[in-house]
Amino acid sequence: MSNHSLGLSPVLPLISFGNVLMFLFSIALAAAIVFLNMSVFLSILLNKALRSENRFMYMLSTSFSDICSGVSYCYVGVLDVRDNYNSPTRTYYIAPTFLGLSYMAILAAQADRYHAVVSPFKYSQRMTRNRTLLVIFAYWVYAFIIVAVNNLVTVGVAKRVTGIGTFVGNIFTVIIMIGLNIRLFFIAKFQLQREQPSAERDSKRSSVYLIVVVAVFFLGAWLPIFIHIIVCNFVGSTCYSFKNEGTDPLRILPRVNAVLTPLLYIRGCAALRATLFTKVWRHCCRKR
Repeated sequence: MSNHSLGLSPVLPLISFGNVLMFLFSIALAAAIVFLNMSVFLSILLNKALRSENRFMYMLSTSFSDICSGVSYCYVGVLDVRDNYNSPTRTYYIAPTFLGLSYMAILAAQADRYHAVVSPFKYSQRMTRNRTLLVIFAYWVYAFIIVAVNNLVTVGVAKRVTGIGTFVGNIFTVIIMIGLNIRLFFIAKFQLQREQPSAERDSKRSSVYLIVVVAVFFLGAWLPIFIHIIVCNFVGSTCYSFKNEGTDPLRILPRVNAVLTPLLYIRGCAALRATLFTKVWRHCCRKR
């Protein structure tokens, strides 16, 4: 079967200036996702001090899932394919799973920081590095179990399972993310005001503020698609009528968030930024 018969060509014919701009935007978005997240991923891998902290393990997980999401976007966002259950060009639910893994990593990181701020002594005893890695491993395994289930059952069953799970998950996510972040911010602000100025205090402040800012951008990028799915489940309409993910603004926003998240990590963490400049980008430039 030829590539043309499968529809593996640019999603929009390159016959107008607007279509060319859309094509270039999709390519640039995919490249930016891969480049920025790969930079953060390598920075954490190359710095032993960063790898010893739980929060950077979640950053590592988020970065890796977003790298995979950026690579898959070259297919589902740039080319003329439809990634749904009945399409011959579908990714068998793998491409959206990488977005879902980034989503779960940010949720897990949010819960981790909340636990660390509210119960710092219990947190240090409970959440060892190995247990943190176990949590990360567990949601990666869970995600691909869902992929396997969706590919083994009939299309009708897969749609119902995904629809119900997504609907319930979206409602709980919005409530938890907004509620936990508001409480986390005020608890952290109160606790930090009681501490004497120190490097440790500044580190805690930047850690909490970073996760709150990341969560705010996360909600801004994901809320439109959450609300859209909830509304579609209530009215029973077709949720996605766009040509592909690269032309659907609700699907583009989470990918834009995959660019903003590593930028926020780099901007909000001095140790990560220093490693990035001294060990990753400078090393790459010297190689050239």
